[in-house]
Amino acid sequence: MTAGLRRIGLRIALGLRRVLNLVVGHVAAFLLRLLRRTDPDRTADLLGAAMRRIGPHLREHRIGRANLTAAFPEKSAAEIEAILAGVWDNLGRVAAEFPHLDRMWDYDRANPEAGRARSTPRDDALFDRMRDDGKPALVFAAHLANWEQPILAAKAGGLDFAFLFRRPNLSGIADAIIAVRAGATGTMIASSPDAPFRIARALEHGQHVGLLVDQHYGNGVDVTFFGRTCKANPTLARLARHIDCPIHGTRAIRLPNHCFRVEITDAITVPRDASGRVDVQGTMQVITTIVEGWVREHPEQWLWLHRRWR
Repeated sequence: MTAGLRRIGLRIALGLRRVLNLVVGHVAAFLLRLLRRTDPDRTADLLGAAMRRIGPHLREHRIGRANLTAAFPEKSAAEIEAILAGVWDNLGRVAAEFPHLDRMWDYDRANPEAGRARSTPRDDALFDRMRDDGKPALVFAAHLANWEQPILAAKAGGLDFAFLFRRPNLSGIADAIIAVRAGATGTMIASSPDAPFRIARALEHGQHVGLLVDQHYGNGVDVTFFGRTCKANPTLARLARHIDCPIHGTRAIRLPNHCFRVEITDAITVPRDASGRVDVQGTMQVITTIVEGWVREHPEQWLWLHRRWR
């Protein structure tokens, strides 16, 4: 009898979960459609201001304060709080901009100051070379400014591009988010046990593959970030060890007046062991050091709200 009741309870729980996913998916899709009708700049200003007020009351604010205090021991408490205010503002703006992804990249080389998206002749030349050299490439990025911008730039510029993303736990929300991204970004590879194999196949077919590399990864390799040891996901370096291809970095920078600039690094020089194979830990340290430099330039635009050091 007890086992039968458990089975019934399990079926009920699974049914309720499916209903919840369905409801959440419809609500998320409705909100995204609704937000698409708003002005992205005005909505970004409103949500940015709202998050400046709400953020300090959340647990993540304490995590961010601890991270910043450890990373910048020379900064005063007031300076730390000012950076955190910028972090919350940026996060609110990212949320407001997401429903408008397919409209966010409007860069025109013939009239580079006309839209919200910006670049430089140097970055344009690097992009063209990467797109046209006939080689696959690994591209690392970080949660800076609106971190979707480099993906949009790649798509708009004609780069054969795929990127790794973490699928939200609720399938309803995941479906709504994928629907928004589908028309504006490249091939999406969901984070899963077989993701490295799918990335490897994409590289073998000549695609460029992007990965975010700035979050904690429990089974990662040790790297130093702001003078402290943390774990970095070694997937990118391990792929580079098996598939010899260039590695570039890319980042978005939030500019005044709702504008962005996307930058690309030259191909990095990866450290190798005595046999000539890519040094996985050393490569992830080189990448982490580049990301640290980006964060130091614009600390208010990085996502300090997760536990990077554990």
